[in-house]
Amino acid sequence: MNILKLYKLIKQNQKLANKRHPMFEKNKAMKVFGWIFILFWAAYLLIFGIMFGSMCSNHPTYNFINGGLLVFLIIDFYSRFMMTDTPAQEVKPYKILPISQKSLIKIFLVRIGLSPFNAFWLCFFVPFALFSILLSSTYGFGNFVVYLVMIWLLFVLNGYWYLFWRSLMNHKMLWIIAPTLIYAALVWFGLWSNDWLFQWCKHTVHDAIWYDVMPFFYVIAAIFVMFLINLYFQNKFIYFEIAKVEKVSKVKPREMSFLNRFGILGEYLKLEVKSIQRNKTVRKQFWSGFIAMLMISLLFAFTDAYDSVPFWRSFICMYCFAALGVINLTSILCPEGNYIDCLMVRKESILTLLKAKYYFNLGMMIIPMLIIIMPISQGKTTIIEALACMAFAAGVIMPFLFQLAVYNNNTLKLNDVLTKSGQNNKSQIICSLAAMFVPIIIMYVLINLCGTYIGSTIMLVIGIVGIALHHRWLDNIYRRFMKRRHENMANFRATR
Repeated sequence: MNILKLYKLIKQNQKLANKRHPMFEKNKAMKVFGWIFILFWAAYLLIFGIMFGSMCSNHPTYNFINGGLLVFLIIDFYSRFMMTDTPAQEVKPYKILPISQKSLIKIFLVRIGLSPFNAFWLCFFVPFALFSILLSSTYGFGNFVVYLVMIWLLFVLNGYWYLFWRSLMNHKMLWIIAPTLIYAALVWFGLWSNDWLFQWCKHTVHDAIWYDVMPFFYVIAAIFVMFLINLYFQNKFIYFEIAKVEKVSKVKPREMSFLNRFGILGEYLKLEVKSIQRNKTVRKQFWSGFIAMLMISLLFAFTDAYDSVPFWRSFICMYCFAALGVINLTSILCPEGNYIDCLMVRKESILTLLKAKYYFNLGMMIIPMLIIIMPISQGKTTIIEALACMAFAAGVIMPFLFQLAVYNNNTLKLNDVLTKSGQNNKSQIICSLAAMFVPIIIMYVLINLCGTYIGSTIMLVIGIVGIALHHRWLDNIYRRFMKRRHENMANFRATR
């Protein structure tokens, strides 16, 4: 079988694999929403491309967007974590066939380079180039095409650059620090404190527009080098991916005896902590939520980006407390789907588990509260606002997300890559979006009608009531879950 036939076969097999997945029928609503979301962002980029392109129409030789291409590449790099898998994960089904492993990895690497995702940012750059290049008196249609080819090649290179780091992160999540530090150094030393990188990017792209082959040579050579690097690492990592081999250091087991005083509830609190410590998928999901919470808290505490508008200051303050819950509670009970049969043996064990999850997430709110002490001491916000946001997140947003415990019935595999394990359904999408946007409406109405202080007081009271009634709404969730237990357990088993 030649390479072209193998490429077509793999493409066809991937389509069939998606259709045969147990979640395919349940995820039709998610696919529709996904296309709507993609079209929304494409339209968003088109609008910004037209806006920035029209601003540069009178100055075709000076293109400040070209100098800031690094910003687009950084956004593209981190956005790929939500939807891109590594070739080592895709090769697994083909290992039993008499096909060269290296040939398979090469085909998957080529597919990553030709992925439509690499061309998504052209939704911004096509209208931008249309106004700033094609409609100008200096350039022509050839310059317009060459510019777009150069932009596309840069995002292809960024795709292989992402793949290299993603492969390392699959084995040790701390590797995410390395590209973050590299980008931080480039932004600080190349754009912020000194504009040498800005000037270099601007002149390089400008030379490429005028048919200089050297910029293209550099980018294509970099793509080829990253292709070879990824080919080497994917060949090394494929065994670990297939055999699920993970180097684990020998650690002393933590008994957490201080939780024994809480009886069965303490045991489920231990289960929450140990699940994060021992399970790859749960650990990555928790750390992604924790880092998001920490970054939002530090942004609020040490910058003045949201100080000028009281509404946005309150909004970002609230999401310091809500970020962890919004990210992690969307898949509530999905990890437990791997052993839901064991949990159902003991009466009311699900109710105790839900209480443990709620108390665990309440305890995590101590961290952003400690960070927000700094802006409170500086007068950027008040203690009543911080307490109101914390109470509102704990008493309103979390109970809302806990409703997903009734409807979630797809198992989250404990040691798979998060993008492969996460099969969101319609309920998860609706609830996560509502948790993100409904509080905006509530806060906007309260702040504009009652003012910041009174609005914060109302939010505080609502949140305290929700926390005080947590036994009632958790019991309601448990009873509704038990009515659907047979359907849920059947789906948990089908998606293991």
